Amino acid sequence: MARMTGRRALFAVPVLLLVTFGVFAVAAASPFDPVKAYAGTAGLTASQENLDQLRLNLGVDQPLVSRWWHWLTSALTGDLGDSSVMRQPVADVIAERIGWSVLLAATAFAVAIVLGTALGVLAARRRGGWLDRGVSSAAYTLEAAPAFWLGLLAIWFFALRLGALPAGGLTDTASDTVTFGQVLSHLVLPAAVLGISQLPWFFLYVRQGVADALDEDPVRGARARGLDERTVLLGHALRSGMLPMLTLIGSRVPELITGALLVETVFSWPGIAAATVQAATSVDFPLLAALTVLATAAVLLGNLVSDLLYGLADPRVGFDG
Repeated sequence: MARMTGRRALFAVPVLLLVTFGVFAVAAASPFDPVKAYAGTAGLTASQENLDQLRLNLGVDQPLVSRWWHWLTSALTGDLGDSSVMRQPVADVIAERIGWSVLLAATAFAVAIVLGTALGVLAARRRGGWLDRGVSSAAYTLEAAPAFWLGLLAIWFFALRLGALPAGGLTDTASDTVTFGQVLSHLVLPAAVLGISQLPWFFLYVRQGVADALDEDPVRGARARGLDERTVLLGHALRSGMLPMLTLIGSRVPELITGALLVETVFSWPGIAAATVQAATSVDFPLLAALTVLATAAVLLGNLVSDLLYGLADPRVGFDG
């Protein structure tokens, strides 16, 4: 386990370097002018001399490689630079928002895994039944449904039509304090939408895995020994059928991040989505690079976790093989 983790960590270094350089390269080729974005409306009447001085202060007058190397060496010392669009250090921008994004993503992932596993087991137990046909059809439909469309539909039905849940934000409009109850009520819709957008893949993997396991000789032998159906299903078929699903966890992380950005935007959730969009449109090099590195690290970590879980669940799989 330690050897595999070490290999993955070494592999992550060149990946992160290439990703950060790619961010600066794409930003440099962008038609957006970071100086004008930083100056705002004042840039419309500013003289060329003032704009050139601002360009010098922001460091965007330097060559691409120089900007990237300066950011990289500073980041290794803990200095992620200052965000030109947020007008504050990049580290502070991330620290203020990352917790809310993690809360949303973790809750949604838990919803997708738990609900997808439960429905997958029930569908596999009665293959061809009404539950199997109904949930499978819904899963295939949800695979093609964009997260932002599900979010808008949820707002229309639960917030506008029923008035049962808030439409967005973190707290109520008239409140100036953040309380647990308000956060919980405002979390329900975005977490449910994001979780449901990820659910089809977990359901289909578990359903197929458990269905195949129920036809294997070990499970048939357990039934022949007189074990009750619940023990056979949960103690034997589910454990074997869950193995393919464990590999899915890492591969769903990129989709989870993309979906979280869309859901946060739709529900005005105070995570890193707004910062990512503003950093991209304003060509905010330091903030854009830091957020991209963060997302890439999350993807690499997700793949590592899925491999570790698979190895722990199936002793036949060697970590260092």
